[in-house]
Amino acid sequence: MRFSISLISVAFLVLSACAAKDVGPINTHEASIQSKRTDYIAGQGNDGSTVVALAFSGGGTRSAAFAYGVLQALDEIIIDEYPYKRRLIENVRLVSGASGGAVAAAYYGMTGPDQYRDFREKFLYRNAEAGLRTSLLPPENIVRTLSGGLNDRNGLAQWLDANLFHGKTFSSLRRNDAPTVWITASDIYNRTPFHFTDDTFDALCSDLDKVKLADAVSASAAVPVAFAPVVVSAMQKQCNYQPPQWLKDTLTNPDVSLRLNAYARSLYAYRNDPQQKYIKLLDGALTDNIGVTPFALVRAAAKNAHGPLSPAEAVKLRKLIFIVADAGTDGEEPWVKTVHGPVLTEVAAATAYTSISASVRDGFDALKFATTQWQKDLIDYRCSLPAAKVKEYRGTLQGWNCRDVSLVVEAVSFRDFDTATQTSLNRIPTRFKLPKQQVDLAIDSGRKAVMQHAKIQNAVLDIQKFAKVKASQQVSPVKSKPVALPAFH
Repeated sequence: MRFSISLISVAFLVLSACAAKDVGPINTHEASIQSKRTDYIAGQGNDGSTVVALAFSGGGTRSAAFAYGVLQALDEIIIDEYPYKRRLIENVRLVSGASGGAVAAAYYGMTGPDQYRDFREKFLYRNAEAGLRTSLLPPENIVRTLSGGLNDRNGLAQWLDANLFHGKTFSSLRRNDAPTVWITASDIYNRTPFHFTDDTFDALCSDLDKVKLADAVSASAAVPVAFAPVVVSAMQKQCNYQPPQWLKDTLTNPDVSLRLNAYARSLYAYRNDPQQKYIKLLDGALTDNIGVTPFALVRAAAKNAHGPLSPAEAVKLRKLIFIVADAGTDGEEPWVKTVHGPVLTEVAAATAYTSISASVRDGFDALKFATTQWQKDLIDYRCSLPAAKVKEYRGTLQGWNCRDVSLVVEAVSFRDFDTATQTSLNRIPTRFKLPKQQVDLAIDSGRKAVMQHAKIQNAVLDIQKFAKVKASQQVSPVKSKPVALPAFH
């Protein structure tokens, strides 16, 4: 028996050596940092009267396809004819995502409203699992799984970098016309969302601009067991980092929200806790499956009525449309029909889905609450401004109504469809490899969900009506925008 145990031990060690992982870290450290953080989301968006924010949920290629359909709908909606045709997608100033939704969010942020359309051919119709281990049959794969996860950075991150992001880093999102992009993973030690933002990486004495988009997205999509945690180094504790005021205030304010306090404490730990040398990241769906936490946190951290809009943007704004694209599925579990079950594997899956579904509801409720209060704060702020300041921000007082601002927050999901369509959508698995038919179904559903959503379409009609009134007051001839828009197929 002793001889057999020795042989098993040697075999395990050999297999462990064969199964050695590439575990990061994905960031580098800077002795001196030049913070690029800002209190405001991107402000470039035509005349500023309309702002669109998007949040894309997790769900593998299914959720990325649903998100693409949402983008298609926004691309087709014309909201203004003066001085040229303007599409609603041109007013997307914020896009966030978790897991599969992070793929779509990062790609749209990198490419913009006129170049994102090849996402279907470059990703949705492709097999992003080509470099992944999907079977436990080889003994070394069992060892990999038991030692943290079946796949490491040589899998999804490498495929995404080679086929979709082509080495691009967060610096590519610093364009003047780029929307603000928030990618969310989960810090499984501090049990908090991990946001790929300047706030986070400043606290790490690191430079977000040097982090590859593919690494961030793969961290956001690192499903437990299937993937080993993605590692971020917190080794560097000394640099010229200056904590932002909101962080200082949050750590000393006993009345601050628990969500904001937990996030602030995690940033403080990255900087000050000598025990936290490496941060381990898994799927963003574990803490925020619809990617809305960053907005709720930014709004909670704002020390003024208008943040995360600049003062000028807050005055120019008439309509903000926040669309949450939730591609989560409702299961058809056979064990609800019998007294027996679920078995162990089914219990594990049901537990994960229950947790994610609860976080989706909590996240959306938090977003609705934050924006409802924000709308009231915006009206109070706008109505408190003197006419001279309003004219400075808007360029004119014509048409000014300080109370004429509304924030529309709506979710689109598979539950928006008839039973037959829901059943087909719910059967699309959470994979990074799907048949073309299922991809097309998810895309078409994302597009229809926006086009058929009454409150979103009412907001669009209001924007179009306002644009017509504004155009009628102009004396300049209508111009054509010098950009040819290819049709969708």
